Amino acid sequence: MNLILFGPPAAGKGTQAKRLVESRRMVQLSTGDMLRAAIASGSELGQKVDGIIKRGELVSDEIVIELIEQRLPETEAAGGAIFDGFPRTLAQAQALDEMLAQRGKKIDLVVRLKVDDEALMQRIAGRFAESGRPDDNPDSFKVRLGAYNAQTKPLLPYYEGQGKLVEVDGMGSIDTVAAAIDGALDGVTA
Repeated sequence: MNLILFGPPAAGKGTQAKRLVESRRMVQLSTGDMLRAAIASGSELGQKVDGIIKRGELVSDEIVIELIEQRLPETEAAGGAIFDGFPRTLAQAQALDEMLAQRGKKIDLVVRLKVDDEALMQRIAGRFAESGRPDDNPDSFKVRLGAYNAQTKPLLPYYEGQGKLVEVDGMGSIDTVAAAIDGALDGVTA
């Protein structure tokens, strides 16, 4: 099964993906984690990505798609992937559909975590105070949230038109959100 966890930055996608990795043995493909690893490597690509993220901009489709494509064999061996933070644009969604179709696979379910923008700002401010993670800087986060709302929200009709979109209230407790996601997944596999 291939699943997309959809929602703005700090909506809880990473938390839920990690839980699904443990409970369902799927592979998490977190573009955020992949990009942070590229930055940590100090490579030329990592330095380029670092500047883009510090400005609060989104990394190009080409870079992100290449990172994802490199990991697809691993997901197939595990029996499925959790796409976390990808796709973010219609071009990425179409590229993902093409990549998977070439491998005889598809996206089975898209779970949208519905959250409140103001609550996210409060969540990020707290997370930044604890972690100091550069991409959690509240000023950069405002730019990222604006980019999400402008570029990523338009994916909702794309996946809704394919009959793959399920919405979950992302403002509940971790366990409540987890139970709703599990229910959606069980509905697809039934």
